[in-house]
Amino acid sequence: MNKQTAQLLEQHFDTAFAAPDGIKKLRELILTLAMRGELVAQDPKDPPASELLREIKLTRHVRRSLGGGGRHEDTKGRRKEDLPPIKPEEVPYTLPKGWEWVRLGDIGIWKSGTTPNRSNASFYGGDIPWVKSGEVKQGRIKRTEETITQAALDKCSLHINEKGSVLVAMYGANIGEVGILEIEAATNQAVCACKTYTNFDENYLLYLITSLKPYFLSQGAGAAQPNISREKIVATIFPLPPLPEQHRIVARIDQLMGRCDELEKLRVKREEKRLAVHAAAIRQLLTPSPPLRGFVPSCEANSLPPFAFLAEHFGELYTVKENVAELRKAILQLAVMGRLVEQDPSDPPARELLKEIEAEKQRLVKAKKIKKPKPLPPITPEEVPYKLPKGWAWVRFGEVTFQITDGAHHTPTYIEGGVPFLSVKDMSSGLLDFSNTRSISPEQHRELIKRCYPQKGDLLLTKVGTTGIPVLVDVDCEFSIFVSVALIKFPQHLLSGTFLSWLVKAPLVKKQSEDGTEGVGNKNLVLRKIANFLLPLPPLPEQHRIVARIDQFMTLCDTLDQQIAAASGKQTELLSAVMAQSDDRDRPTK
Repeated sequence: MNKQTAQLLEQHFDTAFAAPDGIKKLRELILTLAMRGELVAQDPKDPPASELLREIKLTRHVRRSLGGGGRHEDTKGRRKEDLPPIKPEEVPYTLPKGWEWVRLGDIGIWKSGTTPNRSNASFYGGDIPWVKSGEVKQGRIKRTEETITQAALDKCSLHINEKGSVLVAMYGANIGEVGILEIEAATNQAVCACKTYTNFDENYLLYLITSLKPYFLSQGAGAAQPNISREKIVATIFPLPPLPEQHRIVARIDQLMGRCDELEKLRVKREEKRLAVHAAAIRQLLTPSPPLRGFVPSCEANSLPPFAFLAEHFGELYTVKENVAELRKAILQLAVMGRLVEQDPSDPPARELLKEIEAEKQRLVKAKKIKKPKPLPPITPEEVPYKLPKGWAWVRFGEVTFQITDGAHHTPTYIEGGVPFLSVKDMSSGLLDFSNTRSISPEQHRELIKRCYPQKGDLLLTKVGTTGIPVLVDVDCEFSIFVSVALIKFPQHLLSGTFLSWLVKAPLVKKQSEDGTEGVGNKNLVLRKIANFLLPLPPLPEQHRIVARIDQFMTLCDTLDQQIAAASGKQTELLSAVMAQSDDRDRPTK
């Protein structure tokens, strides 16, 4: 490796630490330089790779004559035609002196296995390790999840691969993963194993195939289950250095990968510390104390220790999205604790608001516009998680609503161009999304709205599968909903719908939503549980003040997320630019 390459590599280590996926890209660069012959210096005393190839050919000829396999075999050891010679147009760049371009099939025997019939119990549970594709990513394979018997080996297309064989995963999510056997083992059909003919550094082969993973992924793209065939693997060309240089390359890669490992540990420790420090400050914020007078990080009024700490360390704490996500939760929790804005003694208390809501309910019941609600259990002292500010009240969700119901309990007949019929998927983002909504006929819609009629200003809540996502209806158009969505109607002139929406998103209510789900798999948040949610209710003017303050802080959080994304993008661009220097430096190509 020349001095310029060494300097650039050192620069990569510094840059990679800052970029989000920098260490991953650095590992890729190390392997790229290694396979181009630029990671270690060439030694003119090394016997050229052509001599190694002659030795491989001689060994292969001896194996053929002894019936031990040929140049290119199928899984049963049957000899196929020789691999085609490498054409000039296949060669991507010029190799250092002493190196050779060869095909993977030229250096060893490549075989895949099979999966013995699962219904035959005599094939499993023996003493022969059996490797599946998901186990290849272990790297060093010392044990397997399953074993097979000698009967499976005798009756199925299976064989024992020697220790030191290099394995490549060929199917699905694990395509391109590579490992080395440290035991003798068979494999399933999704794994291809290579045992080289003669002297060859198995660790060099491991790193080589790791560097080829992007190529294998590209070759396996397009199918329902990505896969690369054994035929494509053996036909793949690669750069072959002299054997002594293979050893030097492996030693250097090991050294540099070790430095990458240390960088990753440092990054993990740094992020863990940052998250822990932030979490401690947030916990202090959420510890009940006198109402706060603001929450702007640079504001001098934030004199309590947690606020002062966050203000002092704002720049370093909010450089990761995880901390911003926790800040969002803290803002909502502070809001429902009455600690986000000041209380105003002139506000009519929540108890007066509850009387007005109850009077409105009775009026609607008398007018037969809503059904008489079922009585709700009283709130016990054990249920109350914290003391509310003066003028607030603990209530059940059902106390402040007119109706809590859900949509159609049967799957309707869908048509083109009818009335939108929304389900959870159409609001899982937190907004109403009509772009991929199915439609029903106007007649079906008219039947459904007799019981469940969503209108502008109502609150929807997802209740099946992805539960507890509130969506305030902000459109004035006709639509129906499925049973997976709850409809919550409330007196819009007495309650702020936006406040209710934020309230349901707050950790206090979110936990009740999670605890209230029933069943397994596709869980259901039943209507009874929603009606029994415990809510902190502030006076109506304070609801509006809280909403305004939350909006300010969520805008701040949005800005922080954008800044983090922009900074990450710049770091990635910088790393890519620095890495590109390695590719653009006067490298001769064909």
